[in-house]
Amino acid sequence: MRSLPNGTNGTEGLRAQNLSQILTMVHRNGPLSRSELTRRSGFNRSTVGALVSALTEKNLVRETEPPVGGRVGRPSPIVQANPDVAVIAVNPDIDALTVGVVGLGGHVHARVRRETRGIPSLDDAVGLTQEIVAGLEPTLAGLDRLLGAGIALPGLVNAGTGRVLVAPHLGWHDADLTGPFGGALGLPAVAANDASLGSLAESIFGAALGVDDAVYLNGSASGIGGGIVSGGAQLVGSRGYGGELGHTLVGPAGRACHCGRAGCLDAEVRLERLLEAAGLDGGGIEALERVLSGDPPEAVRVEADRQLELLAVALTDFVNIFDPELIVLGGFLGSLVAFRGEQLAKAVNAGSLAGRVTVRRAALGPELLLVGAAELAFQPLLASPS
Repeated sequence: MRSLPNGTNGTEGLRAQNLSQILTMVHRNGPLSRSELTRRSGFNRSTVGALVSALTEKNLVRETEPPVGGRVGRPSPIVQANPDVAVIAVNPDIDALTVGVVGLGGHVHARVRRETRGIPSLDDAVGLTQEIVAGLEPTLAGLDRLLGAGIALPGLVNAGTGRVLVAPHLGWHDADLTGPFGGALGLPAVAANDASLGSLAESIFGAALGVDDAVYLNGSASGIGGGIVSGGAQLVGSRGYGGELGHTLVGPAGRACHCGRAGCLDAEVRLERLLEAAGLDGGGIEALERVLSGDPPEAVRVEADRQLELLAVALTDFVNIFDPELIVLGGFLGSLVAFRGEQLAKAVNAGSLAGRVTVRRAALGPELLLVGAAELAFQPLLASPS
């Protein structure tokens, strides 16, 4: 008999592990037929049938009849994760706070972005989250179950303790995140770095699906963060703070960075500088997207080209260090890819030693960090559906 992660043995423990495997599979890869679950899991048909029935009784999955076709034999029912089992996802930033309701399978039921008048304090963010969630009551009332809350924060976050070491642009230092948010919402809460969660979301549901070696960068109003997937696993470092790729040096004579150095990617490639070039005061990534998708003014083109050149310097270093198959860019960096992605990819591949790498925009768009935060909140259920 297999030894289980918690050190126990026995039929019940093994069954719980098998339930976890099937639920995780349909959550991340579904909908899937019973026959496909049998093939992927290696279990026999009767075992898969019993596990699906158990998950159906718990209202964690739903079964539907397959489309009518010309196949011979009895069709296999389609199994999908129940999207009405959901969590609250929260992403605070310096210019806005975004809250979403995300169900199993990465289904976003609702997304609300509320701009703030200034940089919010932790108390401000908690209060605004509570207010937004109260306004989402019609959506929440239609759910089968609300499990918890996940927080994606632009800063150094210890996911194990739920504390932020420092979120420099927000000005939050050595503070408990999960206690205040969880208490205000009446839900168990978890938290992690936003870019790490974005990397996780893209590797499960987005542009990096099925890719074992990838580098992810997210650009928000707070700055640039990253995540590295190597051999199919995230590199998080000894204390969980790995992936601060925004503090890669791209111009020693550049602007001062909050980390104490000058010329970091995070200091040179900035959303607000693009918005300023467009004559905009706020509006976030959505506003930049509208500018770049049309015929942007000369000042915007010049600033975008400057930022793309510096971004290429950093990405070339990442290719030479991590040897990824794919680079995924999210947030306003994704907007730059849509604007002049071929130019960026050409510059990166011209300077890298490891061979050709694909540069791609994140697939999940504005829902990216919410889906990542939700995935963190779903982990206890996926690990132990019973």
